[in-house]
Amino acid sequence: MTSSAIPGESAATVSDVDADAATLARFGYRQELHRVLSLFENFSVAFCYLSPMVGIYSLFVLGVGSAGPRYIWLMPVVVAGQLFVALVFAELGSHYPIAGALFQWGKNLLGSGYGWWVGWVYGWALLITVASVDTGIPSYVGALFHDLFGVNWDVAAPNDILVITLVLLAIQTLFNLYGVNLLGRISQIGVYVEILGSFGIAILLGIKGFHHGLGFLFTTQGAEHVATNPLGVNFNGNWLLGAALVAILAHVYIFYGFESAGDIAEETRDASRQVPKGIIRSLLIGGLASFILVGGLILAMPASHSGYTTAASTGGVPYIISANVGSKPIQDIILFLVCFAFFSCGTAVQGAGARLAFSYARDSAVPGHRLMRRISPRLGTPIYAILLGAIIPALFALLVHATPSKPIHFLFMTYPAHLNALFALVSFGVSGIYLAFLMITVAALIARLRGWRAAGKFTLGKWAYPVYIIAILYGAAMLVNILVPTGLNSAKSVLFNYDWVTLVVVVIIVIIGALYFFIWRPDRQITRAHPPVAEFAAASSDTGPGPAAAD
Repeated sequence: MTSSAIPGESAATVSDVDADAATLARFGYRQELHRVLSLFENFSVAFCYLSPMVGIYSLFVLGVGSAGPRYIWLMPVVVAGQLFVALVFAELGSHYPIAGALFQWGKNLLGSGYGWWVGWVYGWALLITVASVDTGIPSYVGALFHDLFGVNWDVAAPNDILVITLVLLAIQTLFNLYGVNLLGRISQIGVYVEILGSFGIAILLGIKGFHHGLGFLFTTQGAEHVATNPLGVNFNGNWLLGAALVAILAHVYIFYGFESAGDIAEETRDASRQVPKGIIRSLLIGGLASFILVGGLILAMPASHSGYTTAASTGGVPYIISANVGSKPIQDIILFLVCFAFFSCGTAVQGAGARLAFSYARDSAVPGHRLMRRISPRLGTPIYAILLGAIIPALFALLVHATPSKPIHFLFMTYPAHLNALFALVSFGVSGIYLAFLMITVAALIARLRGWRAAGKFTLGKWAYPVYIIAILYGAAMLVNILVPTGLNSAKSVLFNYDWVTLVVVVIIVIIGALYFFIWRPDRQITRAHPPVAEFAAASSDTGPGPAAAD
């Protein structure tokens, strides 16, 4: 077999790359992507996709505004639940170190059709997430450019949002096209920015002096009552089964993306060993960074009632920082860190989505697959798959112009007035991810019940069944909480899923997928191109280093 290593690499590294290529060949694929990423670079891509800063800057108000400071304690619930999911993914990523992770895992566990559906749901969620992240940056870019260059953009105007988003998307696409090495470098810088922007900001706020003691973190500040809720929503005095069920969604929306360490498995050296580490570490370190930053922001909220209300509603994180940090240069440094976090997050998500599209195309599972599977010989990147990951989010960004001035009634549903179409579509980002995650954890359990055993360098052994079951129960509970309509005037509808809107978006994407699936039968194309390797999985459970020994 010809080595695909880079000239000048050490013999040990060449040996690792050859071993990875041999493993890939056993699954029916040849090494086409450049296998150059280290563990830290693999971790960095996943960590930047998860991005504590992007999530917290975007969703802090949803959390603290709906449930008060006590919402911070809902974070460990989500991180713990996702840790069980991450452990399942770590085992699968180690056994199946193949690009387009979730699609490949589903295909090899339960068949071509099942894998195609997992990829369909997950792929649209990735594309929508790119649009979501990139359209979230204009307010921070506008503020930074105003301070540095005196530029006055109306960052609430659809045209300005669209222009900034498209420019950012173009830059991200160029970086992804240039090669996975550059994606790894940008992600590495993104990790340092995230650490500085989470731990650093929390420490800075602490040095300036917190306005509350630690006991403040255990209070609700009356968020469960409409008269004292900063967002003006009504939970009828119920915090645990009211406010908490909405506030937990602010954490749910942050803690995913760790799976992207598996999406770039074919570009990672010693992937069977390193991908599980990248998955688990990105979630745990992201959880720690998020907890520290949210805790620091809550303790730094103004002590006055009016200041707290502003911070928990219209002001959010920028208001808290400006109220505590008077130095304009430091504020601008923080703005730059936020902008870079958004940039690196969107770049990582687009890169992960391109690997999924490439993996789909390599199995002839998507229209234009001959074009989409092409790899640049010089750059080692799936150029057309990356371009697809730019064009579709750009089209989604056009929806910033679609905001109805009046409610739209259709059958038993109402689309609220003044709800931007892109904002409504973005809600599929988290629901689609959780649906795809649930499909994979269920597939892993069914496959194991049928006799499949993991044989990668990371296995759960005798703990597999309890881990699988807890991951399924957690994922199902959160998906229900996200999707179930609760009435147009309910707090969750007003703040998050807009009654039936999020569920309807899921149904529409499933219907479109069903039309394509049953007319063109991509599952048959997959089976002809690269059939699942269940026979390899079964054989490896008897001979590999998996739980045959651990059990």
